[in-house]
Amino acid sequence: MNNNHKFFNNSSCKYFPCHKTSDNGCFNCLFCYCPLYNLDGDCGGKFKYSGGERIKNCTDCELPHLPEYFDIIMVKLKEARGKGGKL
Repeated sequence: MNNNHKFFNNSSCKYFPCHKTSDNGCFNCLFCYCPLYNLDGDCGGKFKYSGGERIKNCTDCELPHLPEYFDIIMVKLKEARGKGGKL
């Protein structure tokens, strides 16, 4: 794989896969914890709020786990840093 620094698959993890996926072989574990979580509604992922208290639920989001989104995540992190956002 080109740019293999953008992809890591840990199929031996006891939580693998942590989200529903159609292809376990292309499931990227590099961002095990989503670096965009704190961006709230600006993260760009597929999330919903659960409970009465705006608890962010990312169960249906694959954004950090698809190899092609690595560059998008890096751009969003740089934008958040430039705006003084919390990461």
